[in-house]
Order: sequence, then structure tokens, then C-alpha cells
Amino acid sequence: GLVCFDTYDTVPVGHSLRTLTSSDEHLRCHTPSGQRPEFPANLNIQVEDVRIRAILSSYRKRIPVTEGYVEVKDGGKWKQICNADWDPQNSRVICGMFGFPGERKYNARVYKMFARRRKPSYWDYSVNCTGNEAHLSSCHLGRGDMAEGKGNGTCTGGLPVVVSCVPGRAFAPTPQRGFRKAFRQETHSLYLGCCQDIWLLNQQPLVRLRGGAIVGEGRVEVLKGGEWGTICDDHWSLLASSVVCRELGFGTAKESLSGGRLGQGMGPVHMNEVQCSGFEKSITECLFDKESLGCSHEEDAAVRCNVPAMGFQEQLRLRGGRNPFEGRVEVLVERNGSLVWGTVCSEGWGTMEAMVTCRQLGLGFASSAFQETWYWPGDVNADGVAMSGVRCSGTEMTLSHCLHHGAHLACPKGGGRNAAGVSCSETAPDLVLNPQVVEQTTYMEDRPMFMLQCAYEEDCLASGSRDAPATANRRLLRFSSQIHNNGQSDFRPKAGRHSWVWHECHRHYHSMEVFTHYDLFSLNGTKVAEGHKASFCLEDSECDEGIDKRYECANFGEQGITVGCWDTYRHDIDCQWVDISDITPGDYIFQVVINPNYEVPESDYSNNIMKCRCRYDGNRVWMYSCHNGGSLSSESEQAFPGLLSNQPRRGAARAGDPGTRGPGDGRLTGSAAPPWLREERTGRTQR
Repeated sequence: GLVCFDTYDTVPVGHSLRTLTSSDEHLRCHTPSGQRPEFPANLNIQVEDVRIRAILSSYRKRIPVTEGYVEVKDGGKWKQICNADWDPQNSRVICGMFGFPGERKYNARVYKMFARRRKPSYWDYSVNCTGNEAHLSSCHLGRGDMAEGKGNGTCTGGLPVVVSCVPGRAFAPTPQRGFRKAFRQETHSLYLGCCQDIWLLNQQPLVRLRGGAIVGEGRVEVLKGGEWGTICDDHWSLLASSVVCRELGFGTAKESLSGGRLGQGMGPVHMNEVQCSGFEKSITECLFDKESLGCSHEEDAAVRCNVPAMGFQEQLRLRGGRNPFEGRVEVLVERNGSLVWGTVCSEGWGTMEAMVTCRQLGLGFASSAFQETWYWPGDVNADGVAMSGVRCSGTEMTLSHCLHHGAHLACPKGGGRNAAGVSCSETAPDLVLNPQVVEQTTYMEDRPMFMLQCAYEEDCLASGSRDAPATANRRLLRFSSQIHNNGQSDFRPKAGRHSWVWHECHRHYHSMEVFTHYDLFSLNGTKVAEGHKASFCLEDSECDEGIDKRYECANFGEQGITVGCWDTYRHDIDCQWVDISDITPGDYIFQVVINPNYEVPESDYSNNIMKCRCRYDGNRVWMYSCHNGGSLSSESEQAFPGLLSNQPRRGAARAGDPGTRGPGDGRLTGSAAPPWLREERTGRTQR
């Protein structure tokens, strides 16, 4: 409605207007007869009411639009802003709200020539920002030249406002032209055998986001002392969130989230009571309290950032589903000079491809991937296969960024009823293994073969056991696994109870044939022993305070792990071991991978891996320096061969083979443990 002041002459230019409440509904404007109020009908500017319009032909073809006129929609018409009172702080806010971390200079001469050829239509009001606002609507709005009665077609001594923004690297035409993230130099020492201390000087990113469904959102984690940790949400604000977003190459923050709303982390809480001015280059430059007493991961801070409009959602659609979150996947491709819709070949279609699809559509996480969609009738004109051979790592922003066949399609099953489909969800589980429990429960046991027949049938022993006599002993490395669900939804087996597999020997059902992989590596990365665990019983062993157990295996009950609960596989149950009968004494790396075949979608696969240092002298075993994947800096992680992440590489095999190595995996030579590890043996030693 109208905004009026009986004594409007006394209101300072740029004064913030308060929001009317329900008690103000009978407010009246006492305007003298025949006189109009001096302020516009509505100063509540929303994102859809502002745009950057590309003027130069070279920028009209670019996605995203990074340079052009700043225009405000007023009365159904787009109008320019006079640049007479415009300053760089205003440009910083505009760029931030459109997903860009910074602004840059532009060629003003070209825009002067354009303004002379075409008469601008100016907005009646000016903008005054301090530069740390997350959105234009938070700036002060004042009366401009137009409100002084100088007409709608003039801008005294000025031209239309132009901004030129710097995109983040993920959105830049080339990585070299993108905004550079903040880095700091950290010095690390790696012990490479006897008398070989090598100091590495490397640039390490300071901040990362974890657990978010789409690009630009997630739980905030910071690097300190070579270890990643979270931020406590005390005093967490939009200013601090915007610093994080800009540091990572996004714009300002849309939301500042608290209470672990995007999942809970594990490990230390590095920062508390963060206070920023909004102009810091890194969140570590803000004032904060190093003490985090009283903070738990239930208070982990998170952000949702503004990201550039890339038009990705217009290139993909779901059809035939019961709701907007499911359906047959259809992509828009160019064929013979025109754009046509078509299906995606379902051969090799899995969880990672479904994850990218849901992310591209802004629908959150994948909950299921389908290789048949006959029950979802899509557009009959789009039955033909438009994309085949799709292979995603799960981190891409669009399906087109994944590996695929390009113009040379190959899909034996064809499209139509056999096309790929997905169902999406706004939330997902996140399983994380407790590394301290592994350290504290590790021990060795010698067990005769005649007591391991069921384990032998389930392939839980090393290949050397095939010819072993019944009285021969097998040496087992035993430990307990405590698996937490730190996500936002319950972890449920992919298969329903009707399809669980009955194992006669152990007399129980398996809801997931392979739930975890257990492997032992030499220090050069060679796998020397392995084991696996089927999920014969996924249940809530214990829960955080205030959370009720929902899943119990007794009486053929429902299986799963509730958010905030954990499932414990005790060290004394069958197959909860690695058969080390055939290995020689020495130093090794022990690795556990949860959900290795990605049967169940999760919000973060990078923390599904846990690694430990393991020393075996032939009679005793030590397990120490256990940690989850992604919890250490890249340099520290290089001292632990094996997988760096459970996230698959583009084009890598999907058999869940823990021996698959990603790029950048470090290899160490020599058999001695690094000195900084030798002093930190916290594992329990048992015979």
C-alpha cells in the first residue's frame, strides 16, 4: 500500500521505513487535498524486481550475465538507475546478490555511446549501500533527481548504472578468469623413511561446504592445524555467512543457518561467536572465540549462498511422475540445428547420475535411480535417446558435465519405457564411522577353521583358507564399528523386506549384501588383506539425548538408522574382522568404507571412509591415528595410502573396489611410521 508521512519534509533522505504490523491496519494518511505522497507505493525490492541486463553484444551471449545495466522493475516497467550518486559499494552488493564474489572496472566509453543512441528511462529513487549488505533491499533508498521534479528522462550529470562482476571459478568461461579463492600457506612435515624429513609448502583452501544438496550451500568447515572442523552457531549471522560465500567464489548469503540444519560434522569445533564486518577476505580474518566450550555439533553453522543464474534447469526436466520430485529424465539437446527433448539411456544409470540430475533441477538429493520408467509415461515426442553412456562422479553441476557419448549414441535397450528415471528428496542421510571406537576395540584372535564355517560360506576369510584343514587356526584382526547417521533423513536399505536374502548358516536376512569393506594396505598402497560385512541387521543401537529409536531387527522388524542415532557392529560377531593370517609383520594402513557401492544415496560420500595406521609385530597389533576421510588436510592425508574419498572418479569402475585410487593419492616409501604418528599411538594393544 501507500507509504506516507504527514511531515515528510523532516524525514532524512535514505531513512529506513519500518514494516507495518497488524495493529497498523487502520493507519490513515493525512495528505493535504490534491497533494500526492512523496514516496513510492512499495520500496520492498525483491530479487525478481532487479536484474543485470547485458547491453553489449559480446555479453548478451554469455552465461551467466556478468556486465550490463542495473534495472529495477517499477510499475511493470524496467527502469535504469542514475549513476550520479552511485559508488563501488553499491556495485559490490549488486554483484553479490546475483552470485558473484566481486566487481571490476568496465569500459565506460562504450556505454556512454550507447546511452546517447537510446534514451534511458530512469527510476525515481537512488540507492545508498554500505557494501556489506546481502541484498539491495537492505540498502537505504532515498529520493533521487527524478523525485525533485526534473522529469523521468534526465539524469543530471550522469548515465545509467553499469556493473561488471567477477564470477567464481566454477561459473567462469575459463578457470583463469574466475575469482580466486582465499588461500593460506601451511607448512607440513612428511616423514619419508629414515632421516628424510621433507617440509612441504603448499597452498591449502581455508573453508569448504559439506552436506549441501546444491552448489553453494552446506555446513561450514574450516581448516586449522591440518584438521578440518566446524563453526559453532553462536552469533552466526548473515554477514559472516556472506564472507564465507564470497571466499568460496559465490555471491552474498541468502540464508545463515544454525542448529546443524544441513547435517552435523564430526571432529573439533574450531570457531565460536564469529563476528565479521562483511569486508574480510576469509572467515578466519573475522573476530572469533577459539574456545568452544558448550558447543556441540548440534550447533554447527551452515550457509546458503547466492549463485549465478546458469540456466541449467531449463536443460532438463522430469516427466510422468506422481509429483514434481520424480519422473523420467528428459534432456534438451541440439539435433540438426534445432533443440529437441529426448531421454537418457539407462545403461549404467545409478545413484551418482541421479544425484547430479536432482542437483541440476534444484530438487535436492536423489532418493532412487531407476533403469526402467514404463510406469512413468513421458512425452511421446521425447521417447528417443538423446544422451547415452552417462558416467558421473556425483559432484558435477549438470549431466552435460558428466562423461557421456556425445553425438555418437549407443543404447541397446533404447529409450521410452527403458529410459532413466529419478526420484529426488530435499534431505538425505549421512553415515560416518566413529574412528575412536575402532582404535579402542582392536585386538587379534586365533580361531580354528571348524568354528568359521559360516564365515567361510559368506566369503569372510582370505583366499588361503580354502585349503586349510579344519584344525588350522586363522588369525583375525577384530574391531567394533559404530556408524552414526549425521544427515537429515533416516538411512534405509535400498531393498524392501520382501527382497532380503536369507542366509541359512547364520540364520538371518541380509538387507544389503555389501554394507562395508575392510581392507589392509601396505605403505605403498598395495592391498594385502580384505574383508566385508553384509548388513544382516541395521538398527538403532543408541541415540542422542531426546531422540527415540525407530528401527529394531527383532521379529523381522524394519531396518535402518535414525538421524541422530548409531548402529554398533560389535567386535565379537562373525565377519567383523580382517583375516591377516597370510601377512607378514610390518606397518600397514587399515581402511573401512561404508556403503561402498552407493546403494543408498547420502548427502556426503567423502566421509564414508575411515583410515588408521596399523602396526603388526607377529604377536600384537596396534591401531592408531584413526580418522575419517576428508577430516585432514591434503598433505596429512597423503601419508595414508588407499582411497581419499568414497566419491567415484569420472569414468572409474563402480564395483566399489576399495583398491581404486583417485588422482592425487600420495605414496610413501619406507616402512617406519612418521615420528609425529609414532608418538600418538592411542590404540589399545591386545594379544
